[in-house]
Amino acid sequence: MIEIGVDIGGTFTDVVCRAPNQPLRVMKVPTTRADPSRAVLEAVRQLNEQWNVAPEDVARFVHGTTVATNAVLERKGPKTGLLTTAGFKDILEIGRQMRQTMYAAVLEPEVPAYLAPGALRFEIGERVAFDGEIVRPLDEQDVLDAAAALVAAGVEGIAICFLFSFVNPMHERRAAEIIREAYPDIALSLSCEVDPAFREYERTVVTTFDAYIKPVIDRYLANLERGLEQAGVPAPLQIMQSRGGIATSEVARQRPVRLFLSGPAAGVVGARMVGQSAGITNLISVDIGGTSSDIALIRAGEPLIRPEGHVAGYNIRVPMVDVNAIGSGGGSIAWLDPAGGLRVGPHSAGSEPGPACYDRGGENATVTDASIVLGYLDPDYFAGGTVKLRPELSHKVIEEKVARPLGLSVEEAALGIHRVVNTQMTEGIRLVSIRQGYDPRDFALLPLGGAGGIHAVPLADELGITRILIARHPGVLSATGLLSAVVEHEMSAAFPRRVDELSLPEMRASLEELDHRCGELMVKERVRSEDVEISYFADVCFVGQSHYLEVPFVPGEDTAAELRNGFRAAHRRIFGHAAYTPTQVVNLRAIHRAGGETISDEASAPATGENACKGTRQIVVPGYEGKFEAAIYDRERLAPGVTLVGPAVLEQADTTTVVPIGWSIRVIEGGNVLLSRDGAKG
Repeated sequence: MIEIGVDIGGTFTDVVCRAPNQPLRVMKVPTTRADPSRAVLEAVRQLNEQWNVAPEDVARFVHGTTVATNAVLERKGPKTGLLTTAGFKDILEIGRQMRQTMYAAVLEPEVPAYLAPGALRFEIGERVAFDGEIVRPLDEQDVLDAAAALVAAGVEGIAICFLFSFVNPMHERRAAEIIREAYPDIALSLSCEVDPAFREYERTVVTTFDAYIKPVIDRYLANLERGLEQAGVPAPLQIMQSRGGIATSEVARQRPVRLFLSGPAAGVVGARMVGQSAGITNLISVDIGGTSSDIALIRAGEPLIRPEGHVAGYNIRVPMVDVNAIGSGGGSIAWLDPAGGLRVGPHSAGSEPGPACYDRGGENATVTDASIVLGYLDPDYFAGGTVKLRPELSHKVIEEKVARPLGLSVEEAALGIHRVVNTQMTEGIRLVSIRQGYDPRDFALLPLGGAGGIHAVPLADELGITRILIARHPGVLSATGLLSAVVEHEMSAAFPRRVDELSLPEMRASLEELDHRCGELMVKERVRSEDVEISYFADVCFVGQSHYLEVPFVPGEDTAAELRNGFRAAHRRIFGHAAYTPTQVVNLRAIHRAGGETISDEASAPATGENACKGTRQIVVPGYEGKFEAAIYDRERLAPGVTLVGPAVLEQADTTTVVPIGWSIRVIEGGNVLLSRDGAKG
């Protein structure tokens, strides 16, 4: 059975091919930003040319996509309408009156009112009380009139968000029936299906985002499915979701708002997989690509999950892997601010035109250009030799854009670019570790992405981390993670109860309903019920609080104590204290998982380390004057058990790892590499 994992990045689209009893095969093709599916289909075409893989032999095809995120970042979603309970038309614009930027000279809106402008928001005569009782019946003529006006205005998606529909969804479902009967081609998103939980503003935001991206996702996945079918690939298309689980394309289309962190989540799954194979369960993963860096924390073998994500400056209440994405990557552009200070990012050269050294018209100095100047990259072996770099262009652009204006040498300017970008990444790591109450020194660093290995040691030095785990194929680890991810579905429901007044029968009834809804999705995935693993979580807060923490539990006689103690422990870890005051449950959540495995790549590990050294190259090492002669090693030829010392450079088709003075190298079983600071326990 041949399995394909494809992850789209800002610069390259990564492809991994796994077949029984064969080494893992990897490929990088340039991302086609105008239509990302073109790069995916081009990779499928090259499968037969490069690896002699017939498309009809592909039994599994898993994809991580950034289409949902890009639609929001670029505001390229279609016109979207919003139906609300009478009197609540402007909730999307009013928001919570909470600002992250307090003192800017020009204040920008921090609510996503652009999703459904005022002219596309309609009030519907209806009202449901807090306990689910119908106060005012649904005015069906209002629904028809609003739908007609929205269709005439050219909307492609409509969000329906009525008051207290998470308690009684009758009116939302009836409104959807009316609209579908009159306008079957309009995409609909119901808050009772997308986010059935209390807090009206948050529920409206996530439902409207779902309606905003649904037509975009539907077109993209339909085009990709059609292209795969035409290419002769019989496998169903599976998509990575923000929580780190996969779903079929059919299911993913139902709730596309679950796809915002599709790509970054795959990298976290891959990092967890590598950590498990190496026996290291506490990891901080740093996925450094061409456009951005995605940072996540894995504790006790499980990635942290946050109840809401932050996309394009907006909080979106969708459970996501706790990934901190910053605009720092290999293609990030170095520039000088009006005060003459050196800045890096968030703007990126991407793959079109790319860094100056690509010789595709790039006129800005980037982090990749700095890596060339510092001697970290071999211009003839970038991306396995598929992209030939021109180092003279890197020297020229850094001299013109950075070195000369700052009165520095080209090498000093390149080193400054690296120091700035490394500092930005270091702060990003502190946010996912210290912010959550974890000391980064208790974790190993796991870099991935095309540029991960170049920046790993400076990041570890800054944070006091003494171990770095390098995967067998770190440059395509996100694509590899796709193949090891579980099929996962999550459902939640409001359950407002004080913990000391919990009714176990009521709780079990609510959980059974959630299990039934998850089970229906698993049936669509063709997963047997006996293969499903079920977990339960509750959102808990102190009575009177408006924000909550997720607490795992097992339904039983001790559930109340388990929730109370679990919440206080989480509160103490994150905030440093926990009061012994009454607590309450806000929402219940069921998660169903099936499948998933650790991918072993031992078949591709070399039997000997003969001819592993390719020669030497001069590199610039931070903290030291002058250049050092570094040994250059072919990573593919390093056998398990081999130990080396820095300065050294490990080269492979998908990435380059720079090991400066003071760090040692040990190849462990499975071909992974463990870097240890000299004097530290490896």
